[in-house]
Amino acid sequence: MISNETWMTVGKLVAPHGLRGEIKINPRSDFPERFTQPGKRWLQKTKEHDPYAIELLSGRQLPGKRIFVVRFEGVKSRTEAQVLIGNNLLVPTSHRPKLAKGEFHLLDLVGLEAKLNPDEPAIGKVSDLKNAGNDLLEIELIEGRKVLIPLVEQIVPLIKVKEGWLLLTPPKGLLEL
Repeated sequence: MISNETWMTVGKLVAPHGLRGEIKINPRSDFPERFTQPGKRWLQKTKEHDPYAIELLSGRQLPGKRIFVVRFEGVKSRTEAQVLIGNNLLVPTSHRPKLAKGEFHLLDLVGLEAKLNPDEPAIGKVSDLKNAGNDLLEIELIEGRKVLIPLVEQIVPLIKVKEGWLLLTPPKGLLEL
């Protein structure tokens, strides 16, 4: 483990794939090289556990799906792969790819205030990101209820990461679901 390092979750190990130790990963990153380029990665079961290093040997994206299938060093059977299911795949935040102006990392959205009007108080905060075919923002409303908002330009037309907020223009009824 790297001391004093901060970590970024880029995926979750969700299921074994086949009999030879491959593992399916649900990505939380728009950078496929995190799952396909060999090199050191880290696994963490829960926030209470320390991350530990593991070597990614290879990976590929399943055709027509967002899921990746990876092979880790030392994992050679379905039984060994099963032990790792549920772990989060991490990289140090220092490994963040450079972005063009106006781009942002999805993980930077967590913690942003959600507003219906730029000049009014926030209605809640982005508490998590989900993937259900598309990216969804989990917004914890001030009242404590959580709602899922599709991360599409028509509903989230303005994102101000540096200012700490994003604008929502939800269709009628979306915030009541």
